[in-house]
Amino acid sequence: MKKSLRYIAAAVLAATSFAASAAVTITEVAPWSSGNSPVAADWFELTNTGSSAVDITGWKFDDSSASFAAGAALNGITSIAAGQSAIFLEGNVAKTELFKTNWFGGSLPAGFAIGYYSGSGIGLSTTSDAVNIFNASGALQASVTFGAADSSLPYQTFDNAAGLNNTSISQLSVVDISGAFVAANSVNEIGSPGSIAAVPEPETYAMLLAGLGFIGALARKRQR
Repeated sequence: MKKSLRYIAAAVLAATSFAASAAVTITEVAPWSSGNSPVAADWFELTNTGSSAVDITGWKFDDSSASFAAGAALNGITSIAAGQSAIFLEGNVAKTELFKTNWFGGSLPAGFAIGYYSGSGIGLSTTSDAVNIFNASGALQASVTFGAADSSLPYQTFDNAAGLNNTSISQLSVVDISGAFVAANSVNEIGSPGSIAAVPEPETYAMLLAGLGFIGALARKRQR
């Protein structure tokens, strides 16, 4: 019985640790934007699917080389709130303003956040590439790879609303699915930048713990 309870306790700790460490996911990527958008800058979206804000001070991005040392600092945003999505594009503050105008015109959605990064050799390839996100200590927090980007009108972003991690993504954005829409000032672009993702509710974790408790009760019953 004691061994069974130890296994259950380990499962609880693993589950809660995963919930804490898997809070940030890469939910959208636009590798064609540098060459096929008025913004002229590639971008990706990070979403905090956890239940509390994540401090991203010192975090970095790198492409397929997946190197923290060679990565580019994420600037302009220091924290992503629970349930919030944040855009990061290659460039500077001026590029972020152009992005806002291109996608939203004069009406930004509530809670919209956008930052930027710059550096050598970090442009996203339209043939195949990756987005790797590291925390300030150099630990990998999120990673996706992708193949050839959309090359015909309208240009659709890679949609990873499912929150897949450490895998390849291929789903393209479709209007009215996962919050996707046509850019306000560019009818040739479809995506869902800044869409707020659902946050796992505390009840989710409560149900997990209750389930593990039930397993523990069964284990004790079998030992009698």
